[in-house]
Amino acid sequence: MKTAIDNQSLDKRVNVLGVGISPINLDTASELIHAAIQSESQGYVGVTGVHGVTEAQSDSLFKRILNNTFLNTPDGMPMVWYGKILGYEGISRVYGPDLMLRICSESVENGVRHFFYGGREGVAEKLRDELTKKFPGLEVVGTYTPPFRPLTEDEEMSVRDLINVSGAHCVWVGLSTPKQEKFMSNILGKFGKEGDGSFEGAKIFFGVGAAFDFHAGLIPQAPFWLQSCGMEWFYRLCKEPKRLWRRYLKNNPLFIMRAILQLFKLRNYPLRVPDDH
Repeated sequence: MKTAIDNQSLDKRVNVLGVGISPINLDTASELIHAAIQSESQGYVGVTGVHGVTEAQSDSLFKRILNNTFLNTPDGMPMVWYGKILGYEGISRVYGPDLMLRICSESVENGVRHFFYGGREGVAEKLRDELTKKFPGLEVVGTYTPPFRPLTEDEEMSVRDLINVSGAHCVWVGLSTPKQEKFMSNILGKFGKEGDGSFEGAKIFFGVGAAFDFHAGLIPQAPFWLQSCGMEWFYRLCKEPKRLWRRYLKNNPLFIMRAILQLFKLRNYPLRVPDDH
């Protein structure tokens, strides 16, 4: 696919257990995204924290998808701390919900149009209503709630056509990780510039997960002080224990153990996944 500007070289990313995290902040992320839109480019943006990095350890396809993003933002504070330990002083958290608000807030003046894909029934529409209220003049030109299963080929083509007809520049995807990243990579791979050329104009996809529920007012966000000290996971676990306990109580200890091995050079985590994996 034609990517937004150029996918950032893996050599310029922070290697977190073999996943390349872009050493950026919210300002640089915004600048790069708007430049991509103005150049009518296409690509997808991942927002990655401990959950995504840990999932990638047992899923080589997912790791390759994360490493082929236009940007793979440091969504969690451990990604930021990793970057600073490795000498990337300019890195700071680019949290999915914050990135969404930032791009939407700048879109009114820049004429950028948005499409919301994902969430439970009615969530994308509620999100549209809340954000257009928050940012008067914001153009949300389409929404789509997918089924809880992979799309058929006909459904994929219908989604492609719906996005094209809408004239959206930004497609916000609110599924779970790794489902949303696999969807973005797949649909751009099939219908992007190196596919059949079926996506028209700028198409930047963003995998922002729970940002749909947060900004639709369905789930409260953690206080800033908990976010900044890396404890947002605990807040979310307390709010949704049945859904999230396995994720956090398994992934967090595994991440810490592996991070220690990598940082002390006791284990190597290559960024590039062999093609036969």
